[in-house]
Amino acid sequence: MNIFSFISKRFCSTFLVLQFMAVSVWADNNNGLTNPSSSEHISSVYEKINFCRSGKLNPIVFEYAYKGYLNLKAAGKLTNDKDLLSVCDYSLSANVYRFWIIDLSKNKVLFNTYVAHGQGTGEEFARSFSNIQDSHQSSLGFYVTSSTYIGDHGLSLYLHGMDQQYNSAAYERDIVVHGADYVSHQFIQENQRLGRSWGCPAVPDSLASEIIQMIKDGTCLFIYYPHKKYLASSYWLNKKSNKLKEKMQQQRFELAPPQQPDGDETKQLVGNN
Repeated sequence: MNIFSFISKRFCSTFLVLQFMAVSVWADNNNGLTNPSSSEHISSVYEKINFCRSGKLNPIVFEYAYKGYLNLKAAGKLTNDKDLLSVCDYSLSANVYRFWIIDLSKNKVLFNTYVAHGQGTGEEFARSFSNIQDSHQSSLGFYVTSSTYIGDHGLSLYLHGMDQQYNSAAYERDIVVHGADYVSHQFIQENQRLGRSWGCPAVPDSLASEIIQMIKDGTCLFIYYPHKKYLASSYWLNKKSNKLKEKMQQQRFELAPPQQPDGDETKQLVGNN
């Protein structure tokens, strides 16, 4: 082998090694763009939601709710006919709109209104929670909505609690979504706080039928409170989500743009004034 052939082969080998290293660095750098962290992905989903004239749901609460929603979806607990996520943020005062229904397929808030907590849970602010019969306390965690029935409060919606120890007795305790006249702005003006239920997430009478018909039959409801033990132990919050990984892998595809409010948006978003 002459000296020129030797130098040529060494040059080609070195060039290939450098080219491979350059491709590896490029791939590593772009991995962060195409495969964001779970929090980054959830943040991007949150930023696409059109909150219109409603108050914004706390992004931390949304992250918890969305993780549980995806895990329930992956487990086959939720319907495939609707992509609805309902959230009650019981860390907030009962005197503000703290109930959201979000259409994740359209990145749009459908309702934002009042929701009551149980008499045993607190007055204006929720403090205590229970999974025990006759406690008249609200129960934390994830629920799957079921069928409807006509009860003492008219059209009502059965709920199945999905978090053991925290809300698994909800169905037996008759914890349901129903309308109530004590869930209204007028009641707050007269009593300095919203009315309370026996543990049910009661909503304004004027919106109850529409809300119930919308979220019935297999959608996700999340009742949040910053309860450290619950947040650390909930199966649906802490299970590694294959559904979330799948969503993250699809991050390179553009999410649907936020929907612009239409003429009826205000009626849907407000509560019972």
